[in-house]
Formats: sequence, structure tokens, C-alpha cells
Amino acid sequence: MQFSTRFLDPADRGQLSRVFVEMQEYYAVFCPPEEVILQDLDNLPVGVEFLVADADRLAGFAAFSTIYPGPGLASGLFLKELFVSEGFRGAGIGRILMRRLANIAIERGHRRIDWTADVENSRLLQFYDALGAARKQEKLFYRLDGDAPKGLGTPQE
Repeated sequence: MQFSTRFLDPADRGQLSRVFVEMQEYYAVFCPPEEVILQDLDNLPVGVEFLVADADRLAGFAAFSTIYPGPGLASGLFLKELFVSEGFRGAGIGRILMRRLANIAIERGHRRIDWTADVENSRLLQFYDALGAARKQEKLFYRLDGDAPKGLGTPQE
């Protein structure tokens, strides 16, 4: 199978939208309608970037952004999502996307790449372990979601 990695092109929006729908189904979570996904892709927050794997159609993607500061006040990349469509899994696409992301970090002078992983997905953990990534048990992941940001953010100081 031949494929290439590249940055997302605006013409890819429709294909990426379909991969997003597949991803949401895979995780068994809510998925907005395609028109909302397309609108969101047209209005990405500043700093959000996508690498895509192209094999005559979008086979997967890595969504990431720059973070600062990190240890020693160094910058880095935060990988928000890595996803490969079902028909392309096991072909090395995830590894190639991660290798390309590492090269981007090096080219831009970043010192690290961070991400989270579901602790119950043993196949995913094995994949990340095989990349040489170190599990950071000393960090705990927090999230404000649903109405929690509203509750915290109401009083203005």
C-alpha cells in the first residue's frame, strides 16, 4: 500500500469529516452532523494543525498544536488525536504519522511531544510503547467538561 503524509489541505475537509465520523463511532461517543464538522474545520482555533495520511483517500490523521512552556521553559507539541481508519490499521500509518510529527518537532526546535492515551486500550499502549515513548505516571490528567467550565468561569475578578 502506498501512502503519503502531508499537512491538511482545505480540499480534504469532506474526507476528514468522514474520518471524524468513523472515529466518533469507534469511540462510541456523540458525533455532530457533518455540516457542523465542516463548519468547525473552517473555523479551527489558532495553532491547531493536522497531518494526514493519504492513500488515494484519507487513511488517518494526527491533530496537534504547539505548547509552551515545558520543562526548562522549552516548547513542544501536544498530540490531541491520532487516528487511522479501520481499513488501513496495521499498515504502519500510525507510526509514519508519529515519525513525521517527531520530524516537525525537531525542525521547529521543540524539545518534546506530549499526548494522552486510554489506559484500557492495551493495543494502543503497546503501539506507543513500541515507539519508545515513556509513560509518565507522575502526571494526572484533569478535565473540565460539560457544564463544569461554566460553573468555574462565572464570577469575574
